[in-house]
Amino acid sequence: MFDPKALDDLASRLAGAIPPGLSNLKEDLEKSFHAILQGALGKLDLVTREEFEVQKAVLAKTRSKLEDLEKRVAAMEAQILDKADL
Repeated sequence: MFDPKALDDLASRLAGAIPPGLSNLKEDLEKSFHAILQGALGKLDLVTREEFEVQKAVLAKTRSKLEDLEKRVAAMEAQILDKADL
């Protein structure tokens, strides 16, 4: 789902933004940030890039089929109108 290394890096950068006077709390805050971020991201119901790409391909294929069907329906409608004019 979410790259653990990126999560660690983000938690570390957040902890790095702590004012120098609170540097003794840095390690505890980094762990807290990590837990909070992991919990929040877990609730987002995200998909992996691979799952996204698969769905993107399915959508493209479906869109192509829909366009073909629209053309066929338009041709059938034109054929019906031509017969009605005779």
